[in-house]
Amino acid sequence: MKDLKVFIIQTDLEWETPQQNRENFEHLILKNQESLDLIVLPETFTTGFPVDPRPFAESENEETMQWMHRMALETGAVITGSFLMKTAEKFSNSLIWMRPDGSYERYDKRHVFSMGGEHETIQPGQKQLIVELNGWKIRPMVCYDLRFPVWSKNHYHNGTFEYDMALYVANWPAVRAYPWNQLLIARAIENMAYIVGVNRVGTDGLNNAYNGDSQVLDAKGNIIFRAKKGEETTFTATLSGDELQRFRKKFDVGRDWDSFTLLT
Repeated sequence: MKDLKVFIIQTDLEWETPQQNRENFEHLILKNQESLDLIVLPETFTTGFPVDPRPFAESENEETMQWMHRMALETGAVITGSFLMKTAEKFSNSLIWMRPDGSYERYDKRHVFSMGGEHETIQPGQKQLIVELNGWKIRPMVCYDLRFPVWSKNHYHNGTFEYDMALYVANWPAVRAYPWNQLLIARAIENMAYIVGVNRVGTDGLNNAYNGDSQVLDAKGNIIFRAKKGEETTFTATLSGDELQRFRKKFDVGRDWDSFTLLT
């Protein structure tokens, strides 16, 4: 496993303004001069959350997908984040994993936030996703998924872990910042994997405030980097594959994990 360079963008979002948000992210992405492997944007990065998907949901051949491909091609990095998508009469909160060659994977948010009304318009996803990048196995998820340890659980078979890093993109309000910070630590420790959590800042059109608290944690639950609360920022974190392998070899909790099959 090579080291993995992950570029994280913690920023405000223009409420229900996809073109402006894409332009803002493009500026932040292209002014970076580092060589990167992965660029991570927040949840619903074109609109904010929650919004009525009908005016904003896009298909897989519209502007946001084309923009993500262009950004991946220009930077040579995978770019990921979620936005509102449509298929026939259904809407989803979908994370796209876009590669420079234009190939991509899609993960539909499994746990839609019913207390915020998301379930009224957004169809929950049914499938987990594992993607590979430079020898790393990565499990991308979206916001509220963080609260569900069974859905997030790593697996272990014949000395091999199912994933090496879990990724959560989010619009996680400041009023619930404490659970965000604690659950990211818990997911790292219980899954023996790096964790990347990317959240927005600012205030949305419904007057919800966001702290950000975007961060990267190692498999021991140590915080490698945490963005300053409430500030727009970008940062690059280098994840060490060798360090992860050494820790797993020295303290192999995975072999004692309970085995189970998740029924969706």
